[in-house]
Amino acid sequence: MSDYDAVIAGGGMVGATLANLLAVALPELRVAVVEGRQPESMPAADAEWSNRVSAVSGASRHILHAAGAWQGIDPARLSPYRRMVVWDSSGAADSESSLRFDSAELGVSELGHIVENRSIQAGLFGALARCSQIEWLCPDRVEAFDAEASQVIVSLSRNNTISTRLLVGADGANSSVRRIAGIEVRHRDYHQHALVATVATERDHGQTAWQRFLPEGPLAFLPLADGRCSIVWSTTPAAAESLLQCSEEEFIAALQKASDSILGSIVGVSNRASFPLRALHARRYTGKRLALIGDAAHAVHPMAGQGVNLGFLDAAALAEVLAESLERGGDPGDSRPLRRYERWRKGENLAMAGSIDLLHRLFSAQAKPLGRLRATGLGLVDKSALIKRFFMLRATGVGGDLPRWARNDPGANDQVRNGRGNGVN
Repeated sequence: MSDYDAVIAGGGMVGATLANLLAVALPELRVAVVEGRQPESMPAADAEWSNRVSAVSGASRHILHAAGAWQGIDPARLSPYRRMVVWDSSGAADSESSLRFDSAELGVSELGHIVENRSIQAGLFGALARCSQIEWLCPDRVEAFDAEASQVIVSLSRNNTISTRLLVGADGANSSVRRIAGIEVRHRDYHQHALVATVATERDHGQTAWQRFLPEGPLAFLPLADGRCSIVWSTTPAAAESLLQCSEEEFIAALQKASDSILGSIVGVSNRASFPLRALHARRYTGKRLALIGDAAHAVHPMAGQGVNLGFLDAAALAEVLAESLERGGDPGDSRPLRRYERWRKGENLAMAGSIDLLHRLFSAQAKPLGRLRATGLGLVDKSALIKRFFMLRATGVGGDLPRWARNDPGANDQVRNGRGNGVN
């Protein structure tokens, strides 16, 4: 008998979500989460905002609620956004060449929420702490593993060995689990860095996410609950380094120009940080008693705000197929449910990654005729109700082949427990 039914390498947002969903669907399952860092506690309502935030889609909110995490996040740290405005640097935000999304067009109260990563993590950890069948192995990490016929023998960094029927790699874009398994990845370096900070503006953000496409990369203003905005500015590595090192006054002046003063003057800015932007996609999501989820399987450009949302969908899909298999007396490491998970999520993730990559290529082309064409295209999409609705559904995470937990379905948990999933074969 193995020590655990499932071991999840990586207790970040995606790995912790999977652990909680498995506890919801299969309370008898023995699960271990191997994580190198202790999670942060939930920030106080008046604490300074972190500059690492995520745009959480409606589908991801449903998943986090099912995982018991959303309820634990302080409402004062949740920032709904109800509108989105996208425009090219060759046009203007208030012109006919801009693209505008409004939650009212979909009949929903908001398009999504801007949430600090640390708040999501704290909510997930709080839910984990209430699950007696989940063991938190921290600080620790997977050093090696050997997949046998009926179990996986896992060697950890603290010189102990455990066994499991399924090993899940949720350990990020530099996944050790993926590397040890010998799974190849396709890489793309965008030759950009994303600079992040929190800024105060003269005008209110109006619960609107603003994104301007510049020749060097997109600049996004994401609304926060306290009236400020979290910015994600994708630009060249050299420009990002310059923006990190310059004075606050110089940075504000550069940001003012890049944003076309969409929210008036920039009147304050927090500490700044940056990180490189690369895309990757694993050639396989599964192996012998092995599955990859989240950034361990795929990473995309942040321009569409879909990175962690794709990971939450992975976690929900894997939990769903495992629940269905185990309700029928199966083994969590059986190849059949793992192949179902791979077919389901790989197609969805490749389609999203391809769309984001195409948008990046289109908006990074600097020829003037293309700039005018982009602006015209955005305006045409804005005027086409059918095309616009398609993009809105995808942007809010409620389009495509969704796991049951991602839908606004109060009976989803019972349906998953009873083995009635989405029927992916």
